[in-house]
Amino acid sequence: MLDKPILRNAFGLKKEPELSEEERRYLALLAKSFPSQQAAYTEIINLEAIINLPKGVEHFISDVHGEAEAFEHILNNCSGVIRERVDSMYISELTQQERDDLCTLIYYPKERLRLMHRQGTIGNVWYESTLMLLVRLARVLSGFYSRSKVRKAMPVAYAYIIDELLHAAAAGEISRHEYHEEIIRSIIRTGASDDFICSLAELIKRLAVDHLHFLGDVFDRGAHADRIMDRLMSYHSLDFQWGNHDICWMGAAAGSDACIASVVRNNVRYHSLEVLENAYGISLRQLALFAENTYDQADVISPMEKAIDVILFKEEGQLILRHPEFDMTPRLLLSEMNLERGTVHVGGRDLPLKTCDFPTVDPKDPYALTPEEQEVMDGLHQAFVQSERLRQHVSFLYEVGSIYLVRNGNLLFHGCIPLEADGTFSTVICEGYPYSGKGFMDFCDRIARRAWAKGDQDALDWMWYLWCGRHSPLSGRIVKTFERSFVDDPSASKEPEDPYFMATRSKEVCEEILEEFGLSGEHSHIINGHKPVKAVEGESPIKGEGKLLVIDGGFCEAYHKKTGIAGYTLIGSPKNLRIKAHRPFMGIKAAIEDNADILGDSTLIEVANPPLKIRDTDTGRRLKQEIEDLQSLLEAYRSGLVKESR
Repeated sequence: MLDKPILRNAFGLKKEPELSEEERRYLALLAKSFPSQQAAYTEIINLEAIINLPKGVEHFISDVHGEAEAFEHILNNCSGVIRERVDSMYISELTQQERDDLCTLIYYPKERLRLMHRQGTIGNVWYESTLMLLVRLARVLSGFYSRSKVRKAMPVAYAYIIDELLHAAAAGEISRHEYHEEIIRSIIRTGASDDFICSLAELIKRLAVDHLHFLGDVFDRGAHADRIMDRLMSYHSLDFQWGNHDICWMGAAAGSDACIASVVRNNVRYHSLEVLENAYGISLRQLALFAENTYDQADVISPMEKAIDVILFKEEGQLILRHPEFDMTPRLLLSEMNLERGTVHVGGRDLPLKTCDFPTVDPKDPYALTPEEQEVMDGLHQAFVQSERLRQHVSFLYEVGSIYLVRNGNLLFHGCIPLEADGTFSTVICEGYPYSGKGFMDFCDRIARRAWAKGDQDALDWMWYLWCGRHSPLSGRIVKTFERSFVDDPSASKEPEDPYFMATRSKEVCEEILEEFGLSGEHSHIINGHKPVKAVEGESPIKGEGKLLVIDGGFCEAYHKKTGIAGYTLIGSPKNLRIKAHRPFMGIKAAIEDNADILGDSTLIEVANPPLKIRDTDTGRRLKQEIEDLQSLLEAYRSGLVKESR
């Protein structure tokens, strides 16, 4: 920022402002982009116009967990934003059925058109009316953006035609409307209607939401995380806060053997091997053969599951022993087994084991892998780090992602900020230094990036800690994988949660967390996912008197009985902030054929009065700074400090 005071001499006349060498260099660089007064004030006018446009719609999603169809649909309907817009514009013009048909056409234009052609329900009259409806909808949505931004969002092939259709003139409106009608008739005559409808539908969806915030957990449970990643990579504008399941896959791709074993175990247990073998080309054949040749086929636990469990607990044991500062020695349970008695010593109790079939566990050295287990792990390690598609997806997560994000007055992260029982920030020893609060979150972000960039053992070990460590901000609980796998006592599997989840019911604690990240005021919120909200038991996603919003997407069908809904998303528009509770999705086939939608109830969090503009956002603050710098450049041109080049 260049902000020099006006200096005056003894006679009251203005003196030339004094600039530092650094300021002069900055103005010289700025002058290369804006070499004249005309170029500078033209850009100032342009930026002033932009910051006075309405704030873009922000869409917040979390915890998709491989449910690609539900995720695709929630992106297509923009958590109901498109349906709301269609209803508000056409409620007196179209029937409910016609509005439903129009929404489905926007969501799935190619598939819907294909179905209608088979049914023989498309003709020129339908094309003309439908194209005009879509143009009118796109015209309204385009009014929230600069014409330049709208043009960039248009499909290249039809950019000129769409630009003409979107911008009607107040003068000569009748002739302009006739001009638009003739363009549409020409589109129909040339046979381009279907392609043009698809292009308009994509533009409408692009304009309905300006930016997507994804608060973690693409991977595990559902079978198609790869499809979700492909979709995210093609999305126009997004950020990503890593979840615990994401960080485990990221650690696996970086080469952490503990993360690799965890990923394989999760997919074996969730019966979603397809994502490993078909999507990422990671073969489990060697593991399957080893398991079949090593473990009892008639045991209560399948050989494959038991084989990867034992390998995982050995890898974890070695890692915990390398890092006593992780304070996780109570998780060393292979050494606490008494196979003669069929028990394991956990938490001061001797509890029954589900099985005693552990031929590869040496009581004298329980965390050492056998040569056969090491061979399996070597093969898996090579497969993970050499999977080109997985590396592309993980590289993208590093590019757009982070542990947390401060954006437009909100603090976004996946899981929690580790707290003590009294609500103070937990202190964690990280490579010899104590960190807490924001400092700890920043360390976690740095160490995760180091694991990918350098792959040193300490950084890779931290990736596993971020997956399931005692104070991991992504996990937020003491993870009891061993007990869930091998202990025949359900009470032993209960996983104590970080005090964060209880403490943040207090508005004051939420405000202290926000203040730690430089945020304050009534419009600042903590937004996170990770923990399914049990709406069926009366739990609310709105906590801390509105300061904390929990938006676990709940897309995974396994959670629906426990939560009573299909999760939450959040919409931040210029006028308000709303949380949407969704009902289960019936599938894309039902959506295309029967207009099935993800319906939901909307809860208003707060209203913006007057409606927010871009000047009220982080982008607006950056643009206002650019305006100030350009004004300084103008002054420098006018005073002769910088010479114009025309």
